[in-house]
Amino acid sequence: MCSHYQAEKRRKQIEKHFGITLPPNWEPPPGGLHIYPSHMAPFIRRPRERESGDEAVPAFELSEGHFGMLPSWAEDTKYCKNTYNARTETVATKASYKAAWAKPRHCIVPCQAIYEPDWRPGTPVPTRFTRGDDETLGVAGLWWPWKDPKTGAWADSFTMLTINAANHPQFMHMHRPEDEKRMVVILPEAQYGEWLDAPAQRSMDFMNPFPAERLAMAPEPLPPKEPKAKAPGPKDPPPEQPSLF
Repeated sequence: MCSHYQAEKRRKQIEKHFGITLPPNWEPPPGGLHIYPSHMAPFIRRPRERESGDEAVPAFELSEGHFGMLPSWAEDTKYCKNTYNARTETVATKASYKAAWAKPRHCIVPCQAIYEPDWRPGTPVPTRFTRGDDETLGVAGLWWPWKDPKTGAWADSFTMLTINAANHPQFMHMHRPEDEKRMVVILPEAQYGEWLDAPAQRSMDFMNPFPAERLAMAPEPLPPKEPKAKAPGPKDPPPEQPSLF
C-alpha cells in the first residue's frame, strides 16, 4: 500500500531517466511535494502522437493527473481515496481499474520517496523508502481520463499497482502485524519502455518485487503536535488586555 509519496522534483533526474526535455517554466507539484490521494502529480506515459510513426515525437511524455483512479462514474475527486492503489490480483476484474488494465493504459509514477508505516515499535513510525543510489523510483501504474460531471472539464488520473510483500525483507514489516503486507511495483529502468508498450497479456510479467538491497529505508517521524491552549476555567482570571497606550 502507498497512500503517501514524495513526487520527483529534480528536473535533471526526470530528464535523464525518461529522455524528456521539460519546458523552462516547469514546476514540480505544490504542497511540499508530498502527494496524497486526489492531489495532482506528474506521471509518465507514451505520447498519443507516437502511434503516427513521426520520429520527432518523443518516446515519453510527462503528464499530470489526480493520484487515485477516477472512473467515469466518479462524482468528484474524493473517489481517489478508494483507488490510489490497485491490487494486481484483482485489477483485471475490479470495475474501477479493469478498463485501464485491458486497454492497457500503462504509466510510470516518478517518485523521490515513498512512505509506509513501520509498526515494529508498537506505534506507527512513518518510514521513507528511496533507492539506495538516490535515483528516481519509477512505480508502475495505470492512468485514465475523467470528465468532471459538475464542470465538464477533463482531467487525467492514475493509480499505483501493488503486489504481495509477505516475503520482502523490508515491506514485510510495514503496517499493522495483522494487516496484509503490500508494496508498490518499482520498475527497473531497463523495463520502462517495455512496460509502457506491453500488451495486457504481458502486464503481469512486470509485477515483481524490487530488490531490498537496492532500497534504503529510514524512519521519518512526523513533527510533534503543538500543545493545545488551555481553555480558561471558571476561576481563572480573564486574560490581561494589552494597553492601547
